Amino acid sequence: MDQAPACAPIPTVDLRPWLCGGAGDRHRAARTVDEALQSAGFLLVGGHGVDAGLRARIRAAARAFFALPVSVKERYAAKVGGRGWLGPGAEANGYAEGTWTPPDLKESLTFATREPFGDPDVDAEWYVPNVWPAEVPELRPLCEEYLDRMAELEHHLLSLLGAALGLEADFFTRHMARPTYGFNINWYPGTEVVGAPEPGQFRIGPHTDFGTVTILDRQSGKGGLQVFTDEGGWQDAPHDPDAFTVNIGDLMARWTGDRWRSGRHRVLPPPADAPAEELMSLVYFGECTPGTRVESVPAPVGRVAYEPVDSHVYLGGSRCGASATDDNAARCGARRREPGMIDETPPRAPTVRSAARIGCASPPPSGPRPGTRG
Repeated sequence: MDQAPACAPIPTVDLRPWLCGGAGDRHRAARTVDEALQSAGFLLVGGHGVDAGLRARIRAAARAFFALPVSVKERYAAKVGGRGWLGPGAEANGYAEGTWTPPDLKESLTFATREPFGDPDVDAEWYVPNVWPAEVPELRPLCEEYLDRMAELEHHLLSLLGAALGLEADFFTRHMARPTYGFNINWYPGTEVVGAPEPGQFRIGPHTDFGTVTILDRQSGKGGLQVFTDEGGWQDAPHDPDAFTVNIGDLMARWTGDRWRSGRHRVLPPPADAPAEELMSLVYFGECTPGTRVESVPAPVGRVAYEPVDSHVYLGGSRCGASATDDNAARCGARRREPGMIDETPPRAPTVRSAARIGCASPPPSGPRPGTRG
């Protein structure tokens, strides 16, 4: 397989040729994905079929919640990793990579898997009922519709990622029968709410995500997303209002034998020349089914042969990271535990209707799959 380019930009990948096009279109999409994930671990993804109006309605409902008095929001307060409202100062994402920073300048609403898994051990670790604010009743149906769309989009992306490695298109999707996921609505207010930033303080501190794939709907701003590459250091991430920003996490990087990199990123503080700037991001953290055995893709595709891990034992060991407490900062140097494997459940079938939503007249074609082997 080809080596990554010396300094690749973050490209935009249109999903429609991948889902609806011929073998050449699919091969080009897969090749672009492989090159981008080797360099920065980030992509922009267009042609996804997710209604922009739905995203706008979620933002409007969430903004109504964040505008409530603190005394009302505190009824829904949660700890990091829980469900509900994370107030100012609750998180310091830099801790997750061992970087000390002041607490992140944001508030969040955080939700996750809607239904229990039916396994008491899995439920005890990975299921907590979501907490929906009664003051904004429209938020729940909007978010649940959005999470349905994210599940479909994640399936398409993981199919593309499998092909980008020159492997079967279901290499990752076969492990998506009952996935866990997380969903954060991050509100980044201006300095009139959060105050002037301290030295080294960010809206979100530098970190990599722990898991498989993150799908981000974000707004453009001076105090926005930056991505780190070895070649260019910290740079502003490109923005397309019609595209999602997609990055892979630590578990996916491990799965690929470090062929792909977990995208390191941060969100800048409110800018001095626009202190009232307010942004909001919708962040979907896609994972696989609990108990998935993650083995590094072997050479020549993979570059490092890690020991196999249970996906959610690994993720559970990674969750020390973001809580802005002294004891948490002290223990974040050792995030991962060693695995004990459990059986997987059968994979779910991809949905035909999601391909139609994107604009295909029929499901994605079968036949020769694209690959990136040189």
